[in-house]
Amino acid sequence: MRPNKNYFQKILLPFSISRTQSIVKVNPTIVPKREEAGGIHIFVYDYDANTVEERKLEHITECYPYLNNNNNTWINVDGIRKADVEALCNHFGVHPLVQEDIQSVGQRPKMDEIENILFCICNMLFYNEAQFCVEQEQISIVLGKNFVLSFQEEADKDVFNPIREKLKIAGSKVRQSGSDYLCYAMLDMIVDNYFVVMEKLGERIEDIEEEIQNNSNSKALAKINLLRKEMIVLKRSIAPVREVINGFIRTDSDLVQERTEKYFKDVYDHIIQANDLSENYRDITMNLQDLYLNNVNLRMNEVMKVMAIVTCLLAPATVIGGIFGMNFSNIPWLHNDMGFFMAVGIMLLIPIWMLVMFKRKGWF
Repeated sequence: MRPNKNYFQKILLPFSISRTQSIVKVNPTIVPKREEAGGIHIFVYDYDANTVEERKLEHITECYPYLNNNNNTWINVDGIRKADVEALCNHFGVHPLVQEDIQSVGQRPKMDEIENILFCICNMLFYNEAQFCVEQEQISIVLGKNFVLSFQEEADKDVFNPIREKLKIAGSKVRQSGSDYLCYAMLDMIVDNYFVVMEKLGERIEDIEEEIQNNSNSKALAKINLLRKEMIVLKRSIAPVREVINGFIRTDSDLVQERTEKYFKDVYDHIIQANDLSENYRDITMNLQDLYLNNVNLRMNEVMKVMAIVTCLLAPATVIGGIFGMNFSNIPWLHNDMGFFMAVGIMLLIPIWMLVMFKRKGWF
């Protein structure tokens, strides 16, 4: 989907200001206020190698029986409400500090190990085709013994549908493995989706580059500025995930089996590649600004060149007209019937001769 130019003209200024505010106004010393979700959606996948149970629950208390039932359980909660988060986490033995992080807003991606619980926060990224911006969805993942708890704000922003489909297949790897493999699969889907977002941004970069080459105006510069802000969001979300994955690789916890470490190393390779690619996109965006400035300067030079040539061509006529316009009684050809035509002819011949000389010298 290509950006609509008229839409850009309408949203350019206000979107630029609001986007800047959303990026720079991040202060970890101020506790942000989270609005309680109006409702929550609870989905449970309880499975082993032979069976799988998929259920949609209405209340948090319905999740309690899935603790220590000898199966692997994935409980996904869409919608953050303080009472529900605390009730579920307290029952599954999640530390209060982790509960605070789950309810936080704008957290930097990180990984913690507290009381035999592995916890991580990441940002799922989505590209908004309507507003041409990168959107973030914070997700919290809690890995415990035979269970995974995941918390996110909106149900419609999710990248885990392929995992849900694999859980329905009896011979799939996720069904044959433990909860640590499920955690790996979730992180792998999050990281893989980064490449989808960057592909969309790459298409936008191509569009802006083409527009700069065809028409370097103030709107193109504004689009470059907006694109740079999206690169900041991209870099801020992707770069810390490297530490998150590295934390799962280096942990000594029994929750991550040795045979699963190689899968986390594969995700680590992907996030390094994503980080390098985001750096490349950032450099390309900076080059777009240089390209814009070069095109503007080139256009200005062309204008100045034309104006200089016109000025030079008119200079002889100005000098000749000034000489014959002097108020002296004795001026050559003043009373000659052909004087006027001879003066005009000279005014035309000299610029023509100058054009020929300029062309030979390659000045234009």
